[in-house]
Amino acid sequence: QVQLVESGGGLVQAGGSLRVSCAASGRAFSRFVMGWFRQAPGKEREFVAGISWNGGSTTYATSVKGRFTISRDNAKNTVYLQMNSLKPEDTAVYFCAASNALVPSARREYDYWGQGTQVTVSS
Repeated sequence: QVQLVESGGGLVQAGGSLRVSCAASGRAFSRFVMGWFRQAPGKEREFVAGISWNGGSTTYATSVKGRFTISRDNAKNTVYLQMNSLKPEDTAVYFCAASNALVPSARREYDYWGQGTQVTVSS
């Protein structure tokens, strides 16, 4: 088991920046592929970014590529999502998730989820 707790969400103006964090406890954090997802009101939860166990490989949704950066610190059992040039359409609850899969390709392949943190971008 692993427990995930997100933090760092809030209200920011369009064009601004925000960093959300996800602290993990329980089983060895470095064993997991980590991902960030988001869910806006009335929409399905969507993939935002993913990072391999050692941080050597990252993937991003097209909508955030070039603006968001995912990173991890295995010594601190924490994964981060740095969000720059935020847009109102980035408003959502942001969730971090952990996967036992080598290369997770779908939301269902993430085994553990946090409770989420709200990010609101005003225009």
